[in-house]
Amino acid sequence: MTEDEVGLSTHAAVLVPLVDRPGGLTVLLTRRTDHLNDHAGQISFPGGRIETLDATPEEAALRETEEEIGLHRRHVQLLGSLPDYLIPTGFRVTPVVGWVEPPFELALDEFEVAEAFEVPLAFILDPEKRERQSAMRGGKLRHFYAMPFERHNIWGATAGMLVTLSRFLVDD
Repeated sequence: MTEDEVGLSTHAAVLVPLVDRPGGLTVLLTRRTDHLNDHAGQISFPGGRIETLDATPEEAALRETEEEIGLHRRHVQLLGSLPDYLIPTGFRVTPVVGWVEPPFELALDEFEVAEAFEVPLAFILDPEKRERQSAMRGGKLRHFYAMPFERHNIWGATAGMLVTLSRFLVDD
């Protein structure tokens, strides 16, 4: 997808939190509330629009993470960024990867976030857990990844970013 196809208007950043758990690494995800205008009810990373007060996408990802789920930046060690991801709704998203060291407590912004949950990184890295799907969106046939996990359907941009992460970590 190119910027011309998307009609780019908004630069955003998300944190891809890798949580160091005794049983193995996990990825912290959220489910957005159902009443939001953009991406309601979808599985996502904490993050949002880059504001003028944010010096970098990394700052925006950390600020938005604190606002949305209460994960303080002192628990996050930034590891780097994945390539920007273009979303058909007009967002250019910079995924910022961070190492999260427990213990930590979350405080969800109930207006934006319905729940937070963790998915084992081993699940994300397994190509057998990925599905290629397609659907008509905005009059165009769109192709995307989906990763059904327990009662959650991780799909679209979030699944695409997770596939990109897995390609950086494992040659599949």
